[in-house]
Amino acid sequence: MQFARDWVSWLHVSLALLMSRGLCVLICAAAPGIVATQDSPSNDKREGAVQTQMRNVTYHFSETMAVEIRSLNGELVPLGNNEFPIFDDKNSFNLRISTAEIAIDSSNLANVLNSYVFARPHSPLTGLSIVIEKGRLKVKGKLHDKGDIPFETEGILVPTADGKLRLHSEKIKAMHVPVKGLMDLFGMDLGGLIKEGKVPGVRVEEDDLILDLEQILPPPHIEGKVVSVRMEGEKIIQVFGGSNDKPVKNIRAGNYMAYKNNRLRFNKLVMNDADLILIDMDPGDPLDFYLEHYKEQVSAGYTKTTLDSGLRVFIKDFNKLPPAKGSPRSGKTK
Repeated sequence: MQFARDWVSWLHVSLALLMSRGLCVLICAAAPGIVATQDSPSNDKREGAVQTQMRNVTYHFSETMAVEIRSLNGELVPLGNNEFPIFDDKNSFNLRISTAEIAIDSSNLANVLNSYVFARPHSPLTGLSIVIEKGRLKVKGKLHDKGDIPFETEGILVPTADGKLRLHSEKIKAMHVPVKGLMDLFGMDLGGLIKEGKVPGVRVEEDDLILDLEQILPPPHIEGKVVSVRMEGEKIIQVFGGSNDKPVKNIRAGNYMAYKNNRLRFNKLVMNDADLILIDMDPGDPLDFYLEHYKEQVSAGYTKTTLDSGLRVFIKDFNKLPPAKGSPRSGKTK
């Protein structure tokens, strides 16, 4: 009986870590990452914020994982001692979203879990796969530390009233046995795990996990309120915004990332009254952007200046760059 209690407890902890850390990339969306509360900029820092607008951008976090920024309006807010955002320093600013629609597909989410979250040696979870069926997230894998016992879980994602994500687990199985029944039998819950602070940005309400997207992703951090979640085929779509948000006019046509107002450092250039737009050289598909390689993308393109000293940088898609020496591109998201 004690063995059964310990085994079920370990299983539930592992699944909680899987769902909370894995789903952190959903928003990951937003283009660069998400924010720790202690780093939230003070009100006076907003005076140095740079407005940003993004349209139809595939944003890479690695060569095998990316999210789709269909639309985004917000601002880069400087952090710490930085008076203005530094484009090359992902820790110098937060991305504060006012409105956005961001998508991630199930294969990219699985890539994050397998190649990043659970990539360390002796990871308790291996061979993870994710599919979306009838609006539900289905995760399958193996419990490595328990002799590669197969498990699967199924649940739905909905936003909370304060803009976080609620993961409601409807089914959990191990070795094809419903774990929920075992938890009911032994009175198991996730409260201990959450109260001990072992999963930052996650709290529990009965059988649900509440995910705080402002804490669980790496920098550059994003701030924003999720107002709705929906599934489209194998994609998870997150909508950010507020009740009083109004439609924002596009700065231009095509695929781009625009930065305006206040000061911004881009490479060696510091722009006062910033007016910088990164524009897709090939508008026939989304702008494929990877911050770690943006200089390569810029050098493969060309720039123009406007009559009022704005800078227009036409960049090449990351997935169309020639492979860098010693850097495999075969797993790159297309």
